[in-house]
Amino acid sequence: MLSDRFGRSIDYLRVSVTDRCDLRCTYCMPKDFKGFEDPPDWLSFEEIERVVGAFARLGTRRVRLTGGEPLTRRGLPRLAASLAALPGVQDLSLSTNATRLARHAAALRAAGVGRLNVSLDALDRQAMCSITGRDSLPSILEGLAAARAAGFDPIKINMVAMRGVNDSQIDAMVAFCIAQRFMLRLIEVMPMGASGQDASFMDLAPVQRRLQERFGLRPQALELGGGPARYLCTPDGEVSIGFITPLSQHFCATCNRVRLSVDGTLYLCLGQEEKCELRPLLRGGASDAELEQAIRAAIELKPQQHDFGRQPEKIIRFMSQTGG
Repeated sequence: MLSDRFGRSIDYLRVSVTDRCDLRCTYCMPKDFKGFEDPPDWLSFEEIERVVGAFARLGTRRVRLTGGEPLTRRGLPRLAASLAALPGVQDLSLSTNATRLARHAAALRAAGVGRLNVSLDALDRQAMCSITGRDSLPSILEGLAAARAAGFDPIKINMVAMRGVNDSQIDAMVAFCIAQRFMLRLIEVMPMGASGQDASFMDLAPVQRRLQERFGLRPQALELGGGPARYLCTPDGEVSIGFITPLSQHFCATCNRVRLSVDGTLYLCLGQEEKCELRPLLRGGASDAELEQAIRAAIELKPQQHDFGRQPEKIIRFMSQTGG
């Protein structure tokens, strides 16, 4: 099993298949951003499979496909099928904005993707237009319906909570997810790049207390997934509501993940600069043993915690460049 110098097991790899997206969410990517990686610098599907295979041999069991918007990369179900078949990969999931999910849900399910996280920051059509830069809500709701029809369960809704932007939508989102039996995670915005640093931070602790009272939420008895969310559940135990709090109550002590960007950069922390370039190894004839050794050495660079609280201006790369 991979572990870092602080004794944390690294069993979760997030793989960005593109830094491009068909939306421009205000906290993720500036609407006029044009600094995308050139396609020749993207890792090929075969190179991605090789990196994931190396991680799996080293004990990493969870893999998530991310972006940008991963469904903008042509042929994604083919990659998903290859990764799902790798020995050691026990959990293959996908993060998506769901604008293209209606046409791909069935193929992704058949390829072996087991779980979906869908970004949905409001149920008001105009609010979503303002946040995402286009009239995205109808296609997202269509994608959610297709995912349910394809048999995805659970389906997680990720809502980035921003003061003065969509905070008035939170209660409606909770009610919607309870009615639809979707798992909801409320997320504090992270100050990554100018877009994230300009977003309106909202401490989720008072929100959690208010929602507990209004909806009768109680502590979740079972641990859910391998992520940082702290969960409550409805009185009947059927629906879980999670809170991801990287600033107000960080979870660095239990961080179990690293991120592979589309150009082959392995980022060890969202809020630090430690990284390892794997593409030169992949294209320079490195053996599997050499690739695994490079990954082990990179994990030793993983910092103890991020600096979002003390130095929010430190990370200038955007969320879409890091891999979600």
